[in-house]
Amino acid sequence: MLCTKVVEGGSSLPWHSSRAVGGEGAHSRRPRPVHVLGMGGPRTTLSVFLIFVPVYLHGVLSQEAGPAVQRKPFFERLRRLEEQFRRLQEVTLTHLRGLASNYNLSYDIDTRFQSLALETQAVALAVNRSQAAVQDDLGRLKTWVQKSQRRSRKLDSRLLALDSALSDRDRQLAQAGKEREAQGDGLSGLGLALRALQDTVAGLTHLVQSQGARLAALEGRLQVAGPGAVAPGPTSTLPPPPPLPLPQLGLPNPGSPKLQRGGQALKAPPEPGDPPQDFAGRLQGTREPPGPGSRRTRPPERPGEACNVGPVLVFPNASTQNVAFLSPGFPAGLRALSVCSWVRVASGHLGTLLSYATEENDNKLVLHGRDSLVPGSVHFVIGDPAFRELPLQPLLDGRWHHVCVIWTSTLGRYRLHVDRRLVATGSRFREGYEIPPGGSLVLGQEQDSVGGGFDSSEAFVGSVAGLAIWDRALVPGEVASLATGRGLPPGAILTLDDAHQVGGFVQRVKCSCLALCP
Repeated sequence: MLCTKVVEGGSSLPWHSSRAVGGEGAHSRRPRPVHVLGMGGPRTTLSVFLIFVPVYLHGVLSQEAGPAVQRKPFFERLRRLEEQFRRLQEVTLTHLRGLASNYNLSYDIDTRFQSLALETQAVALAVNRSQAAVQDDLGRLKTWVQKSQRRSRKLDSRLLALDSALSDRDRQLAQAGKEREAQGDGLSGLGLALRALQDTVAGLTHLVQSQGARLAALEGRLQVAGPGAVAPGPTSTLPPPPPLPLPQLGLPNPGSPKLQRGGQALKAPPEPGDPPQDFAGRLQGTREPPGPGSRRTRPPERPGEACNVGPVLVFPNASTQNVAFLSPGFPAGLRALSVCSWVRVASGHLGTLLSYATEENDNKLVLHGRDSLVPGSVHFVIGDPAFRELPLQPLLDGRWHHVCVIWTSTLGRYRLHVDRRLVATGSRFREGYEIPPGGSLVLGQEQDSVGGGFDSSEAFVGSVAGLAIWDRALVPGEVASLATGRGLPPGAILTLDDAHQVGGFVQRVKCSCLALCP
């Protein structure tokens, strides 16, 4: 170790250790070293020693000769070097501390980056889950919106059809009012004709009285001429007075428009000697022989007494799983249709008896009732939006009833028979339309899509028996035969035996008679 000291005289001495020149005794008299210049190996120490030895010798030699002022620049330089070395140490230490802090900071940044990466992964996973949930919700919302749009379109079309039906009914009422006015005009004309007839009868009565007076005068002449005398020819062959023409009596001619509007024609007065007749032209005291129209027919059978009607399907509740599919459906397009069945309703509304849907339209053929409609009313739909409202209030008594709905595209005529009675009829309903084949035919549910889209508020609750479908319009005699259980008319394209797929809680039972069915 190389050290320097400052002597009172201004000279400097090198120190290698605590045991430097002078011994222990001199150590107490020497000042302590001011600063450590550096550390190094043997070569560095030797180099420094070789540098400072000549300087030291030169100082010793010139100590006595030179003044003290000449030694001051060297120490100033040495002090400056020490100060520069101290500053270098400080700068080095500061730099090393900065490097250490930067290393710690970079380590913290890596840790933070790792934590941020984990948090980013967690956020991405949460975002993916949220997107999946949002997509599911959007799918459900889209399905609900599509279903709502279909129902709104159906409601709009039904409202339009109802508006057209109401306008048709208004026209029919106006036409009926005109017919009643025409009937009133005819009745007033008939009253006028009756008054003219009374006047004519009064004229005839006066004429008969005058003729009676003439006859009485002739009888008096005959009595004066003598008893038993025969009246001369002109008296015995007295011609009757000529009939007065109808216009002179105030009566219109039988072919006049007034009598034709009244709907009646005046009959010729009875000839003398004819038996008395009543107003209908029949002999008084006699009865008209019974004809084919007056023959008494046997009273109709009570509803539910029919037997051998085939299988029975029981729909116990309004579940959307209660459904029966008729297959294979309609084999060809239908321009006429007859749907007949025995029905017993177990709820306060009828529900949907039958629904036929295609890919083009889910309401190609529907007998549709729901709890929002008037109790006992059913919409008969062919090719939505056209429909007719059918009154089926008798079916709400919980008993068996026979129902037949008949339609033909010719003039759009339709009929509704309940227990053989004609309940409703009309025309211009889907005139010229054809029900296409290849759809899904369902019993007990209303389809909002092919084979699905059921709603419990539109479900049928009750029993169905003897259902059959024809591709033609049945005549009233065939409807009566069905309602009395006397056989199935030929040509049925589908029956209840074709219900191969029955789902939910629907039960298929067999009964000998309807009164024994559940």
